[in-house]
Amino acid sequence: MAYTYISWLLLGQFLTLVTTSASKIPAIIVFGDSSVDAGNNNQISTILKSNFQPYGRDFLGGRPTGRFSNGRIPPDFISEAFGLKPAVPAYLDPAYGIADFAVGVSFASAGTGYDNATSNVLSVIPLWKEVEYYKDYQNKLRAYLGYQNANRIIREALYLISIGTNDFLENYYTLPNRRSQYNVDQYQQFLVGIAENFIKELYSLGARKISLGGLIPMGCLPLERTSNFFTGNGGGCKESYNMVAMNFNGKLSGLVKKLNYELRGVKVVFSNPYPIVKQIIRRPSLYGFEEVAVACCSSGLFEFGYTCNQYNPLTCADANKYVFWDSFHPTEKTSQIVTDHLLKRALHVFF
Repeated sequence: MAYTYISWLLLGQFLTLVTTSASKIPAIIVFGDSSVDAGNNNQISTILKSNFQPYGRDFLGGRPTGRFSNGRIPPDFISEAFGLKPAVPAYLDPAYGIADFAVGVSFASAGTGYDNATSNVLSVIPLWKEVEYYKDYQNKLRAYLGYQNANRIIREALYLISIGTNDFLENYYTLPNRRSQYNVDQYQQFLVGIAENFIKELYSLGARKISLGGLIPMGCLPLERTSNFFTGNGGGCKESYNMVAMNFNGKLSGLVKKLNYELRGVKVVFSNPYPIVKQIIRRPSLYGFEEVAVACCSSGLFEFGYTCNQYNPLTCADANKYVFWDSFHPTEKTSQIVTDHLLKRALHVFF
């Protein structure tokens, strides 16, 4: 099994080396939630932040940036694979300017969702506001590079969208309002409708290369395993939530086919992390992991954000042995493995 793991990693590294030299992507532009937030939440009034240790302890320079990870997150690895910078900055981070954002920028906000009601739960940036920031970015880019060069970047950039988990775990299954309006299938359709309108708006603003991300097996997050344990159902994955994730991914895949048929000149791909994350959870040792049920930070059962902090003595010494960093988010190592998988299975069409 060790040989298989090493061979798999070498294949991913080889793919990265081969493809970066022929990259056709001038910039990475990111929308979504904590899976891709590079630190925008640092600059807004919300309790959902991660700009403190031990977050970022394995990041470039060992500093907490607001990424919900011990290190880098998928847009960072994708940017590097396309021959761009090794980290995609947050748009609201005052340490960066339009010269940095011209080759990569994240508008994502931890805790947000497709549904505006989801962003209201923890007072984070709603998806419509991410689009408003993107419009502002376009104006700054044109002022910086001129219309022709800016429009080329807007047209040729790769747009990454990773969002949706919070709509279910933070909103639908936690608060009563949406459950009183929709059954879970209807709510999925409601979210897919928002996703469709969102992508069409990006298209109207010039986007032509788009990756729509799916959900991971959200019933296997340490937080959900802990919930399952305390409700008397054992400490295994909450399979009903995993089924919802799979069904929602199926609907998103159908949306991608519809958009590619309807929108002239667009290329939308469905980047589905579910199979590879499920494989990692089922056979962690195949990928070099030792712990999958609990996270590295603190007790690993329910902590994330401010409850995952430097003062807790239980945080693990080596995050590379863990699939999850906190109870809601993967470690840097997991993100890299998942990203390498998506580069080969979905994003390779943009090389």
